[in-house]
Amino acid sequence: MPDRRLDRDIAGPQASFPFVRRLRRAPVGAVIGLFTAYSYVATVLSVGWYLRRGSPDLSVATSLTWAALSYAPWLVVAGLTWVVIRRFGAGWGATGVLAVAMLVVVPLIAALNARTDMGFLNRTDAGGDWVARMIDRLPVAILLYTAVVAVGLAAAYWRSAREARDCIDTLTTALSEARTVEQDQTQRLLISTGRTRTSVAVGDIEWFASAGNYVVANWDGKEGLIRETLHGMEARLDPRVFTRSHRSSLINLARVSQVQPLSDGSWRLTMNSGAELVISRTYRDAVLEKLGRPAP
Repeated sequence: MPDRRLDRDIAGPQASFPFVRRLRRAPVGAVIGLFTAYSYVATVLSVGWYLRRGSPDLSVATSLTWAALSYAPWLVVAGLTWVVIRRFGAGWGATGVLAVAMLVVVPLIAALNARTDMGFLNRTDAGGDWVARMIDRLPVAILLYTAVVAVGLAAAYWRSAREARDCIDTLTTALSEARTVEQDQTQRLLISTGRTRTSVAVGDIEWFASAGNYVVANWDGKEGLIRETLHGMEARLDPRVFTRSHRSSLINLARVSQVQPLSDGSWRLTMNSGAELVISRTYRDAVLEKLGRPAP
């Protein structure tokens, strides 16, 4: 029977809520786009109402136009933030670029907002009123810029986590299928363990490691040598069960008990014996492709 433990660990309690499942499947870009549009419209309506309350002489159209023009630059900032994160990732690279950009973007938007305010208030720049209004705008501009960057980074992490979860789901299915494969119980290997040779069923071996012209077989916490190359050993084994996890190792998918994603995109596999193996992101994708499941 397929092992469902991994499925439960990955799905979590949120799997009980259909809305959450649909949200997890939705494209990240679409979700962020809808969130941005909602935030912009809600802000414009709120600020428009605030302007009308402070200046009853303003018409609804004028107050909404004023608010829309004041916050329109933040739509551009949101787009540029997403481009930077897509280019540099969600780590320190993007964070550093966005921090430097803040020194230019925030004063620029504060200046544009001040100019917009002066236009709607029909005021000139006499007495440095524009500069004073720009300074007044700076705290809000800093807050909004920080919020935009925070949302962008959170979305990037969400996307990365979802890709990792999709990969784990794919591998979990492959592991379940590997456990149901009927292996030839008569296929055994003679393994040198010191001065003796031991006959071991192929299905009991958890992984093989290359050692020059030899292969190190690992099973039940034991190991021994086989005089054969890893490439030759791979050709003899069932590809549905044994797959390359590294250029110098082969793993038995049916003997994997747990899979844990790592922060760099690689996997940590825990075997039935308790031994832990790490598959890099490069070989992770190769494993999925070999199993007929392209990486998400």
